[in-house]
Amino acid sequence: MDRRDFLIQLGVVAGTALIPYSLVFAHEVNSKLKFTPLDKPASQWRELLSEAQYHILFEEGTEPAGSSPLDREKQEGTFICAACYLPLFESETKYNSGTGWPSFYEHIPGRVGTKLDLKLIWPRTEYHCARCGGHQGHVFDDGPPPTGKRYCNNGLALKFIPADEPLPALRG
Repeated sequence: MDRRDFLIQLGVVAGTALIPYSLVFAHEVNSKLKFTPLDKPASQWRELLSEAQYHILFEEGTEPAGSSPLDREKQEGTFICAACYLPLFESETKYNSGTGWPSFYEHIPGRVGTKLDLKLIWPRTEYHCARCGGHQGHVFDDGPPPTGKRYCNNGLALKFIPADEPLPALRG
């Protein structure tokens, strides 16, 4: 067997091993969502968002590290989904992870859904807004207490609303 055949067989074995896990994972996640997903066509989201926001939220893109002013945001307030305005994170759960992206150790319960992401070969957990499905970022197990989680968010996928301002109405 040459190297190419070995790598192909290794990929088949690895892929077969992951299939049952990904099916169980997806079922578990979908049963935890508290919101009915919005049924809005891509053309309507494109009208409401910048090209960069649309790419991140609905094409699962990533902004460059250090590019978001929200990474340095220290005011009290709420971080909402930039697409549908669902509140996702409270400022009390934000911390400086040193990664260059806004990071939180906890989301508002029931506001995000997760799924398995294998785009970079090794498994990661991707999270999305539970209401519109907009991609927010990835969650890792290297965060601070009390959760040990790091919700590493794209700044363009969020809007910050200071505590002394009312939250905007949800977009439909």
